[in-house]
Amino acid sequence: MPQAKDHIVKSFDEEIKKLNNYITHMGGLAESQLQAAIETLVKRDADTASRIIRDDAKIDEQEVLISQQVVRLLALRQPMAIDLRQIVAALKISSDLERIGDYAANVAKRAIALSQMPPLKPLFAIPRMARLVQHSIKDVLDAYTEADADKAIQVWQRDEEVDEMYTSLFRELLTYMMEDQRNISASIHLLFIAKNIERMGDHATNIAETIHFIVHGRDIAAVRPKGDNTSFAVLKANDADEMPSLEERR
Repeated sequence: MPQAKDHIVKSFDEEIKKLNNYITHMGGLAESQLQAAIETLVKRDADTASRIIRDDAKIDEQEVLISQQVVRLLALRQPMAIDLRQIVAALKISSDLERIGDYAANVAKRAIALSQMPPLKPLFAIPRMARLVQHSIKDVLDAYTEADADKAIQVWQRDEEVDEMYTSLFRELLTYMMEDQRNISASIHLLFIAKNIERMGDHATNIAETIHFIVHGRDIAAVRPKGDNTSFAVLKANDADEMPSLEERR
């Protein structure tokens, strides 16, 4: 009997490991999609952007595999305590990663539209914001692999910086539109791109909260830090005159 029990435990551990590998692979795909989408935006590469949109299906396939593995483990293993938390949490994490992939595809779609328009600053600010979010995705995946709640908390706290960058970019793009109506179409596309990146950061933060729950069996006690004030942003008619001109900012 001890041998049979050891075999069951080993088999269960292997299935958990397979589930973790699915999550890690899916996360790597989502991270790569974000990086590639930003590169197509900067390089104005519509062909590569189209490939990124098609590749979103690969992330969706991973989510299906994870769902199937979770159902299998719940039905056959009847896990308890931390094992149960880890298995159920995999569903939430895969959902967050799937949304990150969707947002990366959205960025690629906007990149195609922008490639057909004259270049517009502050395009340089968007890659900087994307790098911060990409760093958060990488760190939160490492935290998941290592079951490191402290590292997850660091990602959770970093979300406020992403929000603040988005708020700053939001106000600057509004100013661009007020200064010259010819900037409106491109600025709107950039606003949507920035919002998509900000939402990716939110999903990385969701994953960080899930990791904390896996490890400790409870939610993070503090209120999630937020720095997005765009809902309250108001620009007056003379704000564009008071802010630095385009040439001064360059």
